[in-house]
Amino acid sequence: MATSGEAPESWYLALLGFAEHFRTSSPPKIRLCVHCLQAVFQFKPPQRIEARTHLQLGSVLYHHTKNTELARSHLEKAWFISQQIPQFEDVKFEAASLLSELYCQQQLHTLEKDLVSACDLLGVGAEYTRVVGSEYTRALFLLSKGMLLLMERKLGEVHPLLTLCGTIVENWQGNPIQKESLRVFFLVLQVTHYLDAGQVKSVKPCLKQLQQCIQTISTLHDDEILPSNPADLFHWLPKEHMCVLVYLVTVMHSMQAGYLEKAQKYTDKALMQLEKLKMLDSSPILSTFQVILLEHIIMCRLVTGHKATALQEISQVCQLCAQSPRLFTNHASQLHTLLGLYCLSVNCMDNAEAQFTAALRVSDLTTHQELWAFIVTNLASVYIREGNRDQELYNLLERINPDHNFPVSSHCLRAAAFYIRGLLSFFQGRYNEAKRFLRETLKMSNAEDLNRLTACSLVLLGHIFYVLGNHRESNNMVVPAMQLASKIPDMSVQLWSSALLKDLNKACGNTIDAHEAAQMHQNFSQQLLQDHIAACSLPEHNLISWTDGPPPVGQFQAQNGPSTSLASLL
Repeated sequence: MATSGEAPESWYLALLGFAEHFRTSSPPKIRLCVHCLQAVFQFKPPQRIEARTHLQLGSVLYHHTKNTELARSHLEKAWFISQQIPQFEDVKFEAASLLSELYCQQQLHTLEKDLVSACDLLGVGAEYTRVVGSEYTRALFLLSKGMLLLMERKLGEVHPLLTLCGTIVENWQGNPIQKESLRVFFLVLQVTHYLDAGQVKSVKPCLKQLQQCIQTISTLHDDEILPSNPADLFHWLPKEHMCVLVYLVTVMHSMQAGYLEKAQKYTDKALMQLEKLKMLDSSPILSTFQVILLEHIIMCRLVTGHKATALQEISQVCQLCAQSPRLFTNHASQLHTLLGLYCLSVNCMDNAEAQFTAALRVSDLTTHQELWAFIVTNLASVYIREGNRDQELYNLLERINPDHNFPVSSHCLRAAAFYIRGLLSFFQGRYNEAKRFLRETLKMSNAEDLNRLTACSLVLLGHIFYVLGNHRESNNMVVPAMQLASKIPDMSVQLWSSALLKDLNKACGNTIDAHEAAQMHQNFSQQLLQDHIAACSLPEHNLISWTDGPPPVGQFQAQNGPSTSLASLL
């Protein structure tokens, strides 16, 4: 122990020397190194030494132990103390650099679903960047916080935060690429927010701005003048990654709106870009982008009558998830949901139920409430088609009652819940009740250009009017349903509409029109039947039996032929 008259530098340098000796020993004696550094605080050192020692402790703990919480605590103390000391930038920025690295490696707690801690840390970052006068990096922190608040569905906090971010982004004058990248981040959050709420029509102006913004970025050169503020030397995504992200949100919008050919076009562009990027870049975010794109294109294929291709792409998602446990954890529920939708399309009701049940079991309701509602809606459709699951069905419908306390804010999912109620009432012969639900679906889907829901509602209303003998009103529903289904294109609705048109024209004595509709129905039936047989003959069809554990990549066995009923297609 140093005497009271000894200069502070002497005892400090002695303890620092011991600490460095223990750190560089072979093997390192980290516990003794930490004890030496902690002993510095017993001397009540000046602020400069206190800050530097916190930095050294944080660095040692971060690099040599798993105690990230204690490392973070020391680094944050180093950073806060260094703010009060003039001309002490080396400690200030090294602490900030290590903190940012620690936050990134810990994925801001989001991998552990600790979104509250993540938001707090981002708030610390935003405050730091405000102190050092970096409005650009402050916007990055605030936008990241907005993203987490969206995940938590804290919409009351999201709106003022996005408003503030919009002001910062528009007022900031600096590197053109950085400014445009901020605008992309901001607009991606806005578009995602609209799409989560199922507001497909309302989002169009923001989506158009986003697409224009990415076009602007693609014309800018990376060799622009570097920012003068060191705290501005951050970039949230390379511009090539941003292009893929913009393609992705465009696909999401096209899917919800029912523009499936457009969705397929943008998916193809994005996947080609990803393949090129993955040759040079092993960033995990590229695999995440790829999986999300495949998830959307698979749903497209199932609607457009390309089940065999969809099944092979589901297998591709399985392979990607098998290569990354973290990716599988984040997408297991979506993967089972896709298999459930495939099972529905090939009339494997027992397997569909098992897949949707598995999807619910592994889903995280805290951050995937819309996915949960989507799964429950589709599981309800399984029970309706099976016809003997009344109690389970009513239990589900109580959880997604569109008239009372609907669990999510999504306009699209609430409209779908009305459709499911209408479908049930139709099968139960309660036609007036069915019409009420379906008209509510039509009102909501027309308001936000939800074309596929509109087509489904029209054809079901047409079927109800046909059963009631009101052929004229039935025709008024079925004709636009067929036109819309052809535009999407939705093979199942086209099959259904053509069957109704055949019966309607036959009942009205329109022999030529009835023959034409019958021919259309035959063509659709043959296309769907051939695709059905092709899909069920693939070895990947065995995936429908997988409901637990990691995806069974490489365990597919070829089948002798399809084992599912074709009756629903004919």
